[in-house]
Amino acid sequence: MPFQYEDHRIYMKDENGKLIAEITFPFVSDRKVNIDHTFVDDSLRGQGVAGQLVQAAIGQIRKAGWDMAATCSYAQAWLERHPEACG
Repeated sequence: MPFQYEDHRIYMKDENGKLIAEITFPFVSDRKVNIDHTFVDDSLRGQGVAGQLVQAAIGQIRKAGWDMAATCSYAQAWLERHPEACG
């Protein structure tokens, strides 16, 4: 199932319309967003979906030219493990 993209949100729903994955990154200042929430349903755990969400969000953030912060604990840990993604 492909991700669906909205302003400041990337998500995935199952065939019944249930939300099964999501990341949000709202503005916290004029040109800065904060990755503040990552969710992956138990049915997708262990498949790398959360990391894919973070990568997709970073892609959108970079494309828009925004600065980024992360208060979501998963996103913080992912970024620490992948410092090259911040550069």
